[in-house]
Amino acid sequence: MKEKLQGMSNLQQRVIAAVIAIPFLLFCIIYSDWTFYVLFALISVLAQLEFYKLLGLDGNEPLTYYGTFCGFILVTVTFLIEKGIIPYEDYYVLSPLMALIFFIKLYKSEDEKPFKNIAYTFLGVIYVALPFALIIILAFLTPDFRFSWQRPLGCLFLLWASDTGAYFAGTKFGKTKLFERVSPKKSWEGSIGGFAAAMLVSFVLTQYFDDLQDWQWYVCGAIIVVAGTYGDLVESLFKRSIKIKDSASTIPGHGGFLDRFDGLLLSVPFIITFLKMF
Repeated sequence: MKEKLQGMSNLQQRVIAAVIAIPFLLFCIIYSDWTFYVLFALISVLAQLEFYKLLGLDGNEPLTYYGTFCGFILVTVTFLIEKGIIPYEDYYVLSPLMALIFFIKLYKSEDEKPFKNIAYTFLGVIYVALPFALIIILAFLTPDFRFSWQRPLGCLFLLWASDTGAYFAGTKFGKTKLFERVSPKKSWEGSIGGFAAAMLVSFVLTQYFDDLQDWQWYVCGAIIVVAGTYGDLVESLFKRSIKIKDSASTIPGHGGFLDRFDGLLLSVPFIITFLKMF
């Protein structure tokens, strides 16, 4: 099966992956708040493990499993607090857990650059797990603090639209390089195509999703296009620094979980802030 997929074009692999993955994602997001939590907690763990694995390829030694455990606890505690099962004060449990990173590294005598690897361990929690915790908050960001799948699913639709529009527009019309030093294939034409696709999906969301006002969906779409593009560039910069193409080969045609969700990692903090303020 794997050999057959490798013999297909990138577009064919993307289509097959979408046909298989999207129904599963939709089910988990819509069915209940618990399946929603399990889905994003799992993606967060897999993406964080990928991040630490990539750091290891460059000779670094972050606390891969303990850092991922801290990220999982962050996502889990956030869900339980937002659901009202535990109080907000339980966020404090993260403080000693994170402080233990220093203690653990103290006993890693073979680590020649412990503080650099401590920093990378923290970065994995902040760069990967924190945005997924914010996605959990996004689902409960309603006037009565009830769970609603519309906001996170709408943001995923906008991200997919932006990525798809940029892919096809860039492939067909891409000539003007967007950020050649980091990502030679990205073009302004692709970005414009991604923006047009996101605005089209924003319009569709205004017709069927009522969690946000119409103008808010359009702003969210614009945020995802801009911040999502930067998120993709940041990950490209990271991968170029260790001379690899994809973060993994987990998802055919897309690479790894970091490749698939990199745009969301830097978009969600801006979306949460925007919706909290307006």
